[in-house]
Amino acid sequence: MKVKVKYYFFILATLLIALMLLVFASGIQKEHRIIFYSVELLAFLIFIYLIFFYHKVINPFRSINNGMDLLREQDFGSHLIKVNQMEADNMVEIFNRMMSQLKDERLKLREQNNFLDLLIKATPMGVIILDFDEHITMLNDAALKYLDSTPEEIFGKGIPAIPDSFGENGVHGKKLGELSSPLAAETAGLKNDESKIIRSSSAMIYRCSKLSFQDRGASHPFFLIEKLTSDVMKAEKKAYEKVIRMISHEVNNTTAGITSTLESVIDALGNKGDLCGFMQVCVDRCYGMSKFITNFANVVKIPEPNFETVSLNKQVSDNKIFMENICGKREIKLHLNLCNTSPDVKMDTSLFGQVLTNIVKNSAESIGEKGDIYISTTREPATIEISDNGAGISKDAAEKLFSPFFSTKPNGQGIGLVFIREVLSKHNCSFSLRTYEDNITRFKIKFPEE
Repeated sequence: MKVKVKYYFFILATLLIALMLLVFASGIQKEHRIIFYSVELLAFLIFIYLIFFYHKVINPFRSINNGMDLLREQDFGSHLIKVNQMEADNMVEIFNRMMSQLKDERLKLREQNNFLDLLIKATPMGVIILDFDEHITMLNDAALKYLDSTPEEIFGKGIPAIPDSFGENGVHGKKLGELSSPLAAETAGLKNDESKIIRSSSAMIYRCSKLSFQDRGASHPFFLIEKLTSDVMKAEKKAYEKVIRMISHEVNNTTAGITSTLESVIDALGNKGDLCGFMQVCVDRCYGMSKFITNFANVVKIPEPNFETVSLNKQVSDNKIFMENICGKREIKLHLNLCNTSPDVKMDTSLFGQVLTNIVKNSAESIGEKGDIYISTTREPATIEISDNGAGISKDAAEKLFSPFFSTKPNGQGIGLVFIREVLSKHNCSFSLRTYEDNITRFKIKFPEE
């Protein structure tokens, strides 16, 4: 029972007693006037005291109840009014001070959260926050881009946008390992406080870390994905350029002197006898070595693209003859599935033609004999896809694709994919090379939007 109800019962009982006293006093009014007036005065004083008691006791309780309502509604901007009672006013003063502090803390927390939200959205690093069951509760645009995913894939079609803050809206998406992205699968396998450098099938290089932070007494796991592609490629290129220039200089100088000497000897001997034949083999080997080194040097000397706006379908059709020659020797069929309305893209036709030839050549070598290569284009977005039903790419090889000097071929130099990577990077294209679950290997190239 509330104090107010008890107080009303007390008033009722007191008034009944006062009424009984008045009735008793009225019966002795004539004989004992002093007693009668004394009883009336007592009843009046009791009534006055009840009013005083209400203001001194019930009003403070009402004020405290109002304060509880403010706390329940989290209305930290309102304050209680003093009731002119020392004990109660001290409590009201402490309560109002506490409300002001809560208001300041909440405002500060909101400012910090707002700053963190803006920072997370603006940072080029991918941020993925999880709940205790490892489900995604929040991620930024950079993470979506790196995972090649959409909010609908992660949170479902009912979510119009990426959640602004973790856990507060009750939105829980898929687990990271449930996404179709290979990068997501690699990242999901990280242990707590572990970092790993991951090379994706799109020649991108990421540093992925699984960390945690404390919030409201609980530990929240999250992933950081840092793109290292540009820095690593610059370091790699600087390293292999220096090595290639040094090797090319030494080898070419050496082979030039050897071939010149051998050719002079062959001419002096009149180009007769087995010895001359052996010398000619040596000369040919020297020229082969020089050509081998020159191939590496050409990767370093890729010119800057001379961009022009061309039809993507026309560019594919113009290179069809060269690609068919590559496929014809192996009895491989080349299929073109070009979109009805060709997109216009900016490219260096000469460099891009070499890229197409290299990709088709790799596909043909993967197939070996008798297979199919499909080249398709789409308009929105402007993309080209080269797919084949060859042997496919193993998981170990997929992690090393586009690395300098790495090749899956026994006698490969490992410069073909590096050349493709460099040219496509100069065109600002995004690309990927992967063998999918249907055992089809697809090289996808997406042109930048103008």
